[in-house]
Amino acid sequence: MTTPNEENFKYYKKAEKKALDILAEMKATTPKKMDIELALLVAIFELHKGKMPAESVSKIVQGHLETVEPYYASQQAK
Repeated sequence: MTTPNEENFKYYKKAEKKALDILAEMKATTPKKMDIELALLVAIFELHKGKMPAESVSKIVQGHLETVEPYYASQQAK
């Protein structure tokens, strides 16, 4: 039997895979990384639109960046 944390992680990994698939499609659409970055950020704001203020969404994004940045920084060293 899986724990709630394991179940949540399973859902996260499914969403992550889908996001990476969408990213691959976006890379095939435009070579401009800035366009892709902005579009992904807009999608995050749209996810929360009407449910919370933009300032709160910005804080959520910043918190997630602070969480994943150490992982990617350590990957660059390898």
